[in-house]
Amino acid sequence: MNQAQLTATPSLPLTEDGPIFSAPWQAQAFAITVRLFEGGHFTWPEWVQYLSTEIAVASGAGEDSLDVYYRHWLTALEQLVTDKGLASTGEMNRRKEDWRRAYINTPHGSPVEIATEETCAD
Repeated sequence: MNQAQLTATPSLPLTEDGPIFSAPWQAQAFAITVRLFEGGHFTWPEWVQYLSTEIAVASGAGEDSLDVYYRHWLTALEQLVTDKGLASTGEMNRRKEDWRRAYINTPHGSPVEIATEETCAD
């Protein structure tokens, strides 16, 4: 990932040190995207097109915050992953449910441990 690719990314909040995040999940969504790109699953121009489309579709909301931007980022990433056949919508929904159950059932201050449906069946 180079500086030209970062600056070509629509609306990416940047400083001279790199992207700006206000929550850990935003950095994680960014890192997953970069990892999939570096793994050759899509080109950066493909990613820019998906993100641009998501931002354009959602632009009527008039919201402008890092949280909203990275929600668009995540939606674009989910669509690209589905379109590329890297994971189905059902697989992603099951994983989201695994995470939801994990954080709901984890006492405050304890590490979150994910038990998937498969591991629960053992």
